[in-house]
Amino acid sequence: MPSFLALSVVWGSSFALIKVTLDGGLAPVWVAFGRCFFGALTLATICLVRRESLPRCRATWGHALAVAALLNSVPFSLLAFGETHVSSVLAGIFNAITPLTTLLFVLLLVPQEQLTARRLSGLMVGFCGVLIVLGIWEGIGGASLIGSLACIGSTVCMGAGFAYTRRHFSDREGSAVALSTTQLVCATAQLAVLAPLFNGAPDTLSAKPFTALVVLGALGTGVAYILNLGVIRVAGPTIASTVTYVIPIWSTLFGTVLLSEPLSWNTAAGAVLVVAGVVLTRAPKGPAKSEPAAVSPDPEPEPRRH
Repeated sequence: MPSFLALSVVWGSSFALIKVTLDGGLAPVWVAFGRCFFGALTLATICLVRRESLPRCRATWGHALAVAALLNSVPFSLLAFGETHVSSVLAGIFNAITPLTTLLFVLLLVPQEQLTARRLSGLMVGFCGVLIVLGIWEGIGGASLIGSLACIGSTVCMGAGFAYTRRHFSDREGSAVALSTTQLVCATAQLAVLAPLFNGAPDTLSAKPFTALVVLGALGTGVAYILNLGVIRVAGPTIASTVTYVIPIWSTLFGTVLLSEPLSWNTAAGAVLVVAGVVLTRAPKGPAKSEPAAVSPDPEPEPRRH
């Protein structure tokens, strides 16, 4: 399916685009701000073309602020900071554990979800995969560990964000695109305050990193949502969720081929275990019940990337 392939490429390229922007001199929190700003601008334009208005309910905006912090402001900043210490290949693989962290929070926040033996085994396999990627037998320490923990922290935030979205935000008033626009507007406002506090004034970017930032925001944080929604409508959420399995392949390809980043045996082996863990947590379900359109993928599925 063309949309599925395009979505996996867009999300898989996000990690290399972040690295290009960082190498161009833009500080991590400003990278997060830029991708949210251009993502919000893209979705707002789509809302304008469709003549869809943003929600007016104060409670919806209150929940949007929380979702924006958990799914955008904090994880985007952590991921960008992490990539100042680790390769985009590693960042892409760590990002693949988001469905596992999401499951943990879903089990805590959504009463009807249960921890089955299959899900537990998937969590354990995925955790082992993370340890192998980290090369735990070589000891812990150094800048790469700080970067790895920052990337893992971003997935924990996103896991909490997807669970919170499912319980408090996805069924609020407004279309899915309008709610996503509201979310990114809130994230942009949050980061407009945080970026100067943490990173000072932004540096001037040359054409290459600026273009990477625009593409990262407009496509990876904007248009990608529309592609994801289209795949869900055509093939269903189950097929759409399998994009998680493909993203690490693209992120590794872009990192190794375009950025000449190294790929060690433990990184590849750990990535396989992480994906296997995600597959195991997706226990077969009965007939799906009709639900309102969601702002983000189902909590067990993948992250919106980023």
